[in-house]
Amino acid sequence: MQYISGILVRLSLIVIAAFVFIFSYWSEASASSRDPRNFSNNRFGIHILEEHDIEDAAKLVNSSGGDWGYVTLVIRLDQMDARIWQRKFDKMRELHLIPIVRVATLQTSEGWVKPSHEQIKDWVNFFDRLNWVIKNRYVVIGNEPNHAKEWGGEINPQEYADYLYEFSKALKSRSDEFFVLPAGFDASAPSSTDTLDQVEFMSQMLEHNAESFRYIDGWNSHSYPNPAFSGSPSDSGRGTVRTFDWELKLLDELGIDNDFPVFITETGWVHNAGESVLGYSNEEDVSSNFKQAFTSAWDDERIVAVTPFLLNYIDYPFKVFSWKKPDGSFYQFYHDLVEFPKTQGKPVQKNIARLVFRLTPKLFTMQGEKFSMAFVQNTGQTIWTDNDVFEVDTKDGKRLLQVIQILGNVAPFHYTLAYTTY
Repeated sequence: MQYISGILVRLSLIVIAAFVFIFSYWSEASASSRDPRNFSNNRFGIHILEEHDIEDAAKLVNSSGGDWGYVTLVIRLDQMDARIWQRKFDKMRELHLIPIVRVATLQTSEGWVKPSHEQIKDWVNFFDRLNWVIKNRYVVIGNEPNHAKEWGGEINPQEYADYLYEFSKALKSRSDEFFVLPAGFDASAPSSTDTLDQVEFMSQMLEHNAESFRYIDGWNSHSYPNPAFSGSPSDSGRGTVRTFDWELKLLDELGIDNDFPVFITETGWVHNAGESVLGYSNEEDVSSNFKQAFTSAWDDERIVAVTPFLLNYIDYPFKVFSWKKPDGSFYQFYHDLVEFPKTQGKPVQKNIARLVFRLTPKLFTMQGEKFSMAFVQNTGQTIWTDNDVFEVDTKDGKRLLQVIQILGNVAPFHYTLAYTTY
């Protein structure tokens, strides 16, 4: 099959442009397909840092009946290599993981460099070059800007308001498939020289730029169990695992539409990391806390994803959050959450193909349909499986090919033979 496909690829290069057509089929395409709450959804997720953690993440979030869980990842300004990130996305596609990517700048000993508006165009071009895993392209704009260390050493709600507005608008102008989330805030931070109370920060944002939240599609929450990342999963209100609920009420008080799908991209308990640390939870307590939170606090129809921080980090300061041990094994709460029941998610993916050329005239007729053999390329987001059958339309809406039957599994960008109708 690979030998035949190789020959066909070379043959396709000499086929004149008149024989090239574009056709597409959109799975469950509609305006409501943007809201993941309208479809079967697996809210389990995890925050990861490295590509080699993707498989362990999939084993965690897609276990025990689950499918299509989430992973949150950070992309720094110096990591905008489309080839590398396409490889990561393709791996997540294969393992049924939905990426939530957070935009970051560069880290220094003093914190994170302040982002600039001049970088927005580069980010948009980079993101638009990628073939995303599902139709919704989840992008988080920044991180905890009510911390000075996250914004070039200063606290500036006005600048973040403008940055969020311009970045979101630029993404939306490029494609309505971008699903924009604001930075998660530190809800427990007080007003000080280094931090600003979240209520005050958001109030100043809106006072400066009333449209700063106009182009966002969901709400991003860092619902940590404080104080000291060690609070009870039964606590409610600000600074708890239910911080998201307090934030939605705050949005309402500030006059912002709060019918947002919620993404908890950071949460979790510190543990003693195998050491005796006063006040830190042991493995059994962390496991119990997570199971209770997923059963009660996060069993909320408004929540789309919960991605605890952090799957794998073996050094300080984050080893106390890590689900993985320095020796490569996992803490007990990882295994316990693997066994925790989950849902089979069914996210919307684009199913698009390119007809390179027909190889044969009519081969046979079945039930009045005339079939021929064609050479096609998968230009969508799904991985075609053996004997897949689906309807396709031409770009201008005229039905060109009614059915394609794939011969073998075909990932995006790859070619295959297919039976097609006239």
